[in-house]
Amino acid sequence: MRAPEFWRHGGLWPALLSPLGAAYDLAGRLRRLLARPVEVGPPVICVGNLVAGGAGKTPVAISLLALLQSRGWAAHGLTRGYGGRLPGPLRVDPAHHDAGQVGDEALLLARAAPTWMARDRAAGARAAAQAGAQAIVMDDGLQNPRLAKRLSLVVIDGAYGFGNAKVIPAGPLREPIARGLARAQAAILLGEDTSGVGAFLANRLPILRADLAPRGDAPSLAGRRILAFAGIGRPEKFFATLEAMGAILIERQAFADHYRYRRDEIENMIARAESAGAMAVTTEKDQVRLPVDLRDRVTALPVKVVWHDPGKIESLLTGALEHQPRGAAS
Repeated sequence: MRAPEFWRHGGLWPALLSPLGAAYDLAGRLRRLLARPVEVGPPVICVGNLVAGGAGKTPVAISLLALLQSRGWAAHGLTRGYGGRLPGPLRVDPAHHDAGQVGDEALLLARAAPTWMARDRAAGARAAAQAGAQAIVMDDGLQNPRLAKRLSLVVIDGAYGFGNAKVIPAGPLREPIARGLARAQAAILLGEDTSGVGAFLANRLPILRADLAPRGDAPSLAGRRILAFAGIGRPEKFFATLEAMGAILIERQAFADHYRYRRDEIENMIARAESAGAMAVTTEKDQVRLPVDLRDRVTALPVKVVWHDPGKIESLLTGALEHQPRGAAS
């Protein structure tokens, strides 16, 4: 679904839907009260958020996997596999699985490190441990109470913040802000803080600042005519990135997060781009959801996380791993 515009502000709809938000919150609280978090051995680092939709969790998880690998740790990824039909646990193979089976995020994580997809995150973590994982980076799952975490990080989009600060469906929150932040050890603020969320967090959690930027292997788009489309949580962020690269956007198409594209939709956008002398460009997350034979006709923009102070995130990782013997995986 697309996030409704009223999730950004107050008004009649948030007020009318607040009782449903209270019921949603109560269900979440009961779920956490009844759960007994499972320890699987390797430390679990959770990259989560408080709002529905994209905040940049997957790029952050990929960055953490790379940092751990650079230190010689056997780091594995873990994801629920949102949008995939297979229950797992299974090890994701990008050459064998597709987004319809394991979800788009699982495929991106699997390009970076051994990755496990499981609706039961505790079962997925056990499978990773049995396969030799010395550390597990979980993409999403801050609200999942079944798996014990060594380090929980809340990723926040600096432009969106917490929206209207109300719980689904009255707003974008998965749970009240204070309760979610209480289970985290740090916040990762992505992009320019135009929402003012940094001031709110200042006395509550350590803040790590970072940006999403095109990777070194990103295509040169300066001066190129682009038909841009994206089915992510905040498509406007993707469009802004293209414009910052100097691209000329002749058309922009925003779809719901994890949108399942129809073949005719993609063919139509490719045809419109070609007839206008333009390129069809999308995100890596979207590209893995396209028909295989059409992917080469759509350019993907790869992005990476650029940390303002790499030492801060490295220090947090060290603290999470320092009590874990390098050879222990169970």
